[in-house]
Amino acid sequence: MEEQLLSVGIDMGTSTTQIVLSKLHIQNLASSFSVPRLVITDKEVVYRSDICFTPVMEDNRIDMQKIQVFIQEQYEKAGIRKEDIQTGAVIITGETARKENANEAVLSLSGFAGDFVVATAGPDLESIIAAKGAGAHTYSKEHSTSIVNIDIGGGTSNLALFANGDLIDTGCLDIGGRLIKVDQGTHEVTYIAPKIKQLAEQRGIKLALRQRVTPVDLEPIIGEMVKLLEESVGLRQAGDFYDTIITNKGLKLERSIPCISFSGGVADYIYQEASGDVFQYGDIGILLGRAIAASPLTSQMTVARSAETIRATVVGAGSHTTEISGSTITYTEESFPIKNIPILKLAAADESGSSDRLSQAVADKLNWFKLNNDLQRVAIAVEGKKSPSFQEVQKYAQGLYQGMSELLERDYPLIVIVHHDMAKVLGQTLYALLGYKKDVVCIDSVMVDNGDYIDIGKPIANGKVLPVVIKTLVFH
Repeated sequence: MEEQLLSVGIDMGTSTTQIVLSKLHIQNLASSFSVPRLVITDKEVVYRSDICFTPVMEDNRIDMQKIQVFIQEQYEKAGIRKEDIQTGAVIITGETARKENANEAVLSLSGFAGDFVVATAGPDLESIIAAKGAGAHTYSKEHSTSIVNIDIGGGTSNLALFANGDLIDTGCLDIGGRLIKVDQGTHEVTYIAPKIKQLAEQRGIKLALRQRVTPVDLEPIIGEMVKLLEESVGLRQAGDFYDTIITNKGLKLERSIPCISFSGGVADYIYQEASGDVFQYGDIGILLGRAIAASPLTSQMTVARSAETIRATVVGAGSHTTEISGSTITYTEESFPIKNIPILKLAAADESGSSDRLSQAVADKLNWFKLNNDLQRVAIAVEGKKSPSFQEVQKYAQGLYQGMSELLERDYPLIVIVHHDMAKVLGQTLYALLGYKKDVVCIDSVMVDNGDYIDIGKPIANGKVLPVVIKTLVFH
C-alpha cells in the first residue's frame, strides 16, 4: 500500500522568496500480521518555482499582496490547485522574520497556501530545515561523522550540527550577503547593517554610506565576517565581537567538528567561481562566498558538497517537516486539521510517581498557558511506558484526567501525545473516564518538547495514522 502526499515549501528570506512542491511517498513497512508502521519512504521534488526578490514596502512591512500573487502564479505554472496540497510549511527567515508584520504574514499565507500548511519562523527551525534540505544529516549518518551545515543567506547564517544522523545543536549569526549593499552601477555603498557598522568601527575599518568601493576596499570587513564564522565552528577562539554577532545563540562547541557543508544563496560562490561583475546582485554575497572559499573553513575542514544551496531551506520545508503518527492511536471524532496547539511536556520525575503526583504536575504546569487568566488549548505530552501494565495505564489516565480538570471544562478536545506506543489503550481509558462525552485525540511515536507547537492533519491510510507537524516557533 502506498499513498502520496503533495507538500509545499514556501521560503520567504531576507532577499528572495521561492516555492518548491514535493511528493512524499508513504508506505506501510510492517508485515501483514503486525501493527501497521507507516513511514515516509521517499521524497521527490516535483516543481521548483522561479525565485523572486522578497517584496518589502516602504514602511518595512512585507508586501503580502505581491507574495500572494507570486504564489498563485507559481501554483498555476505547476498546474496544481491549492486544494491538492496536503501538507508543507511556510517559513519566514533571516531579516524578514524581524519585519513588523512577520507574524501576520505567516498566518495569512498559511491559510492561503493550502489547508494544512505550517506557519513558522525563527532561526532554530530554519537551521535544521536548511541542513536537512542540504543533505547534511544524511551525510553525517552515511559517514558516521559530525558535520556542521552553515546556511548563509542575505541576512543570517544558520548553523546546524549533526552527529551520526542526529541533530546535536543549532546556532545563528547575523552574517549574510546583503548586510552591505553596493550600487551595481556606481559601486557606492547604499546600506550597512547596524552590527556590521559597529564591527567596522571597532576594528578601525573605513566603511561609510555613499563611499565608492572596490572589492579590495571591502576585503578587511569581509575578512572580519569570515573570522566570526570560523569562531562559530571552533576553528579559532571566540573574540570580543562574537557575542554581539550572535542572533539568538551559538553552537555549544563540546566536540571537534571535522566536516562542513554550506547552503544558502552565498554557498554557490563558495563552491564555484562567479563570472562577471562581483556586484551584480547589489551586495557583497559573491565576495563573501569567495572569502569563505579561501579561508580555513574549507582548508582545515572536510567540505561535503551540499545537495541544495540556495534552495536548501525551501526543499527542507517541503519535505522534512511532516511526520506520521504511530498507528496505535485513538481519536473520537473528525475535528481535523487541528493547528498550532502548544505542548506541555511533563518531566520524567512527574511521571515516575503516583497518579496524584502526575495530576498535581499537570495542574501546576497548565498555569504556564494562561493568558490573562484564561486557559488556552494545550496538548499534554508524556514519555509513557514501552509495554505498560494495566495498573500503569490506569495511573496515567487517572493522573491526566484529574490534572486536566480545568481544561476539561472547556469545549476543547483532550489532546495527549505519548512517545511510546500506548496511545490506543491510554486514549480509550481516558475516553471511558470522560463518560464518552468528550473528544479525545491520543497519538504516539511522536517526539515533542516544551515550547513546541503541534499541527495534526486529517487521517490518512484509511484512518490508521495522522500526519503531524511539530513546530518550534521562535518569533523575535
